[in-house]
Amino acid sequence: MADVELRNITKSFDKDIGLEKVSLKINDGEFVVLLGPTGAGKTTTLRLIAGLEKPDSGEIWIDGRNVVNDSPAQRDVAMVFQQYSLYPHLTVRENLEFPLKSPILKTPVDVMKRKVNDVAEVLRISHKLDNKATELSGGEMQRVSMGRALVRNPRIYLMDEPLSSLDAKLRSELRIELKRIQAELGATILYVTHDQIEAMTMATQIGVLNNGRLEQFGPPREIYENPSSQYVATRLGSPRINTLPVSIFGGAPAGSALIGLRPEHIHIGSGQDCQVTRIEHLGDQIRLHLRLAGHNIITLTDTHTSIKVGDVIAIQPNNPIFFDANGSRVV
Repeated sequence: MADVELRNITKSFDKDIGLEKVSLKINDGEFVVLLGPTGAGKTTTLRLIAGLEKPDSGEIWIDGRNVVNDSPAQRDVAMVFQQYSLYPHLTVRENLEFPLKSPILKTPVDVMKRKVNDVAEVLRISHKLDNKATELSGGEMQRVSMGRALVRNPRIYLMDEPLSSLDAKLRSELRIELKRIQAELGATILYVTHDQIEAMTMATQIGVLNNGRLEQFGPPREIYENPSSQYVATRLGSPRINTLPVSIFGGAPAGSALIGLRPEHIHIGSGQDCQVTRIEHLGDQIRLHLRLAGHNIITLTDTHTSIKVGDVIAIQPNNPIFFDANGSRVV
């Protein structure tokens, strides 16, 4: 494993900006997640690190060396894609062996066998080694796809939304598995997703991308509690943060135009009156949908509440976040 650093990376595709002066560092053994919608620059970042694209400007450092002019093979990285990319006519064992048979790696047979067995055990697919890829479930195929990267022991693993094609139950299971595997191997992983749950549950650091710009980089809890902008605040949290004009509550700092309220940061019992328009029962909590001064708000309350649809309740901010008219954080 190795440190990976991007220094002022810019990449354009004709008139479209892929990345704009992006700098970030991935330390050895970290699980870094790049979060953002389609077109934010997530996959472009992976392709630049892998050597599949070349930046217009800037430097890419891997293990203390600028690799901008190195070929993909020289960089010693491994990619895991959204699609499984398995050879259907081969067994699981043969699929796992395939990257080790590369003329560049020249892996001895005994070492290859040991690596395949070790990775299969970590992935919990040892009992499937002699099955054809076509005989596997979706979750098992994705495990094998990850295994093809894991057997190589590269400097960094690059993962491009590898769980997005799976159903919700499998995604949840493999999130836990992937984090366990990363911890056991001490692997360095750069993982891209549009799913904020994946980012919050797996990452040691999150980078939030917006139209090719890195808006914020830091630990999940820091980004959730102290977002640098309205955009970053909306990328994390379910339900999403409520944003309202500051005039509704008053007492905002100078320069503020919007107040941001996480659903759990709204106090019920005093303050501004609003009407309950909908109630969602989620088992461990209740979501209240409110209407305040023409704006929709979602807040949370406990399962024993007596509040009903149509009730008028009073609310006030608790730990609000303020943004200016451009969406930048107001300290």
